[in-house]
Amino acid sequence: MNKRYLFVLRKAAHSGVYAQEMLDIILTTAAFDQAVSLLLLDDSVFQLKKYQYSEKHDMKDIAAIFSALEIYDVKNIYAENESLQERGLSADDLCLPIQLIVRRDTPELMQQFDVIFSG
Repeated sequence: MNKRYLFVLRKAAHSGVYAQEMLDIILTTAAFDQAVSLLLLDDSVFQLKKYQYSEKHDMKDIAAIFSALEIYDVKNIYAENESLQERGLSADDLCLPIQLIVRRDTPELMQQFDVIFSG
């Protein structure tokens, strides 16, 4: 039986190799036909922000890597509405469709998963 995995991301896209390494783990997990979902909290909402210029940080284009999620059947991407609002963003500012949740519902969402990776 497949387990349901939730990856909780908290850091900005270009804060070192963290985002790239997490995406590698996410894609590897999904490649083994596991049910994978993402939850973007805090500064991680910047990982999906449109029009990022990764060249100046000498990093891979995180948004392009995120676009591969669909190929791996990762369709449930959640973002905390308050995290977006606190950073002056909305769902329209992001490069992928997300499901907005409110902060108080985060624990209830997490209870739906068998394995949670948080970083």
